[in-house]
Amino acid sequence: MSWLNDHTGLVTTLINYVPIVTTVVTCIFSLVLARATLRQVEATDKGLALAREEFEREWSPELHIKLRRLSATELEIYVTNLAKASVLLEVLQFRNLTGGKPFEKCTLNDPLIGGMTWTEGIGERLTGMTGKDFEGIVDISISFFAAGRMFRTDWFRFNVLIHNGHFLRADAITLPARRVKVAHTHEQPAELEFVKDVVSAENKRDEE
Repeated sequence: MSWLNDHTGLVTTLINYVPIVTTVVTCIFSLVLARATLRQVEATDKGLALAREEFEREWSPELHIKLRRLSATELEIYVTNLAKASVLLEVLQFRNLTGGKPFEKCTLNDPLIGGMTWTEGIGERLTGMTGKDFEGIVDISISFFAAGRMFRTDWFRFNVLIHNGHFLRADAITLPARRVKVAHTHEQPAELEFVKDVVSAENKRDEE
């Protein structure tokens, strides 16, 4: 007790410093917890971004087109749905980048389940556009419905050789660099074209 009486001022000063020390320690812990929370939030955001990317990769519509020469007179188109979502094929388009008839299309109404392949013979249709003797480049694209919206694939390009109505070659030479793009939705006018005839528009500009 005598020591306390002799050092009352020192004890009082220490007691007064206790709230300050407590405040400083609390601030340090708060900063540590805030930093840990920020790291957790960043990790959560990265996880959500990866999950979103994986979801879009699996469920966003994506079609792959290829031609297969079955025989000298038979040529088939193979359309593979690479996504999980089912689609409805609507329009098949051809572009002849070498000959004088640059554009051809036909209307479809065929469902294509995710992971499945749709095939159809296109020999007569292709020779009708190119002629029975042809060597050059042909582009193919497909418009389709998926999740209530109209999409169109990029143009798949093939090097085709036809002689006397016989298919000698139909080789893919490029693959699209972009994924499918939205053509229009149900909210847009019904009379809007499924796809844009790019080649015809370019020919009109050249004539003008």
